[in-house]
Amino acid sequence: MKQDYPFLISASILAADFRYLEKEIKTAESAGVDAIHVDVMDGVFVPNISMGPLIVETCRKITSLPLDVHLMIINPEKYLTSFQNAGADSISIHIEDNKVVGESLEKIKQAGCRAGLVLNPETSLNEIDNFLTLADYILVMTVHPGFGGQKFIEESIHKIQLLAGKLLSWDLEKTIQVDGGINTENISDLANSGAHDFVAGNSIFKHPKGILAGVKSLRKALK
Repeated sequence: MKQDYPFLISASILAADFRYLEKEIKTAESAGVDAIHVDVMDGVFVPNISMGPLIVETCRKITSLPLDVHLMIINPEKYLTSFQNAGADSISIHIEDNKVVGESLEKIKQAGCRAGLVLNPETSLNEIDNFLTLADYILVMTVHPGFGGQKFIEESIHKIQLLAGKLLSWDLEKTIQVDGGINTENISDLANSGAHDFVAGNSIFKHPKGILAGVKSLRKALK
């Protein structure tokens, strides 16, 4: 089975200028991004605090693009309905420190959202084996979660290759999403390794020539 998916670019608003959030999102939309990525952090699961359902609701009013919500929080199962009601189209949860992974993935899908399963750089692929059939997509963190602007972990490329091989051998059609330090220098290698969806923050919103140039350069590097 050939897993032949289009390449997607998701703009992570963690790197956006929140003084002009509407303008930043609309510019990214005009530049041709495929989704808006929202990183939710609680200061417990990761050492940072970021956004909640209110930001997702705000983004929903700004754009019709899919809203991709990444929950980096403890007990994410308690907040799935809140994010779905706020307008999330996809919700991803971590495998780490989560005793109700399967139930949560099912609940996300029952709410009408795509369900994502996330693993940190140090987490073995074997940890997600029991849940691969339930998830719609797998998010491989290519930095340690918690802060934007981190350096890409090169070993992630081999991990993605292994995941792509596993999905192929299991005859599972799942999107592989990557998040962390994605830029023009590594996006092609990631694509060749089997990744399909690239979450980019700084390389879009903090590009020296602006958002349009940032998205354009990523698309060009993918080709």
